[in-house]
Amino acid sequence: MRKLKLEELNRVSVEEFKEQSKLPVAIVLDSVRSMHNVGSIFRTCDGFAVEQICLCGITSQPPHREIEKTALGATNSINWTYYADAALAVDELRNQGYQIVAVEQAENSVMLNEFKPQPNQRYALIFGNEVNGVSDEVMAKIDTCLEIPQFGTKHSFNIVVSAGIVLWDFFTKMKL
Repeated sequence: MRKLKLEELNRVSVEEFKEQSKLPVAIVLDSVRSMHNVGSIFRTCDGFAVEQICLCGITSQPPHREIEKTALGATNSINWTYYADAALAVDELRNQGYQIVAVEQAENSVMLNEFKPQPNQRYALIFGNEVNGVSDEVMAKIDTCLEIPQFGTKHSFNIVVSAGIVLWDFFTKMKL
């Protein structure tokens, strides 16, 4: 077996990417502190062609060298907006027709494998701070909460791993 060369991957240009259809998902980063995590989420969102990212609170914004280390240019392809307060981002996304979904461990959460995205529905997926999770203010505004099943000794996945798992799940359920 031979690995493909970059030119054999047939990737679209940034301009073509901006025009193509997108997974009907917005990502909300609620005070994510690591710039490497922010960059990795940009790159993951590019890979799944999400509609947009909302950077909120203390979450760093491009351009920044530490974000670009892991984004590898994805900050140029993904539409993003900064909000001083994640609750404001949630309110705006709700007004745009998104269903508001926290990815968090919470009472009455729905296990990700049991969640069925509705056709023609847009989703705003909220990922919280690496230590404190999604803020209480934002949790008070959600429509539902998804939880990734876990079976080990640690209490959570890294935010980038969580975003990858959830986006892959949404992609397979909505696009494949």
